[in-house]
Amino acid sequence: MPDIDSILEKYSYTQHDNLIPILQEIQDDFGYLSKEALVKVGDYLKIPTGKIYGLATFYSQFRFEPKGKYHIRICNGTSCHINSNFIILKELKKKLGINDGEVTKNGLFSLEETECMSGCGFGPVMMVNEKVYTRLTLEKVPEIIHFYLQIENE
Repeated sequence: MPDIDSILEKYSYTQHDNLIPILQEIQDDFGYLSKEALVKVGDYLKIPTGKIYGLATFYSQFRFEPKGKYHIRICNGTSCHINSNFIILKELKKKLGINDGEVTKNGLFSLEETECMSGCGFGPVMMVNEKVYTRLTLEKVPEIIHFYLQIENE
């Protein structure tokens, strides 16, 4: 895995319009933007860390805490909402003991409500990392969680 310095070296330190691509690449490689990363980017681009943080918090794509090994995203788009995604979300929160944006104590699961995931005819829709689950029901939630727990116990 590259380090932050090797990412920064790809970009000109004189062009502030590189800020978002730099932050995106750091998050892609590390899963989130740490305080250390924001400080290094600020030093490199000669931009105050507070301004970088302000810009990054404006965009919902950026995370400031590591996500779980199994990152669960549940669609909160109109179609999924109409198809009772809130029941699925409530069950996930209960099963995992976390809320939106949190990570389980063991670091296995994180939970995120997202905008439309483009599965409007198949809602409610959920992703665990890159695996898509459609037409979710209350009964499927424990099965899905159990599947990932079983992987960990093998």
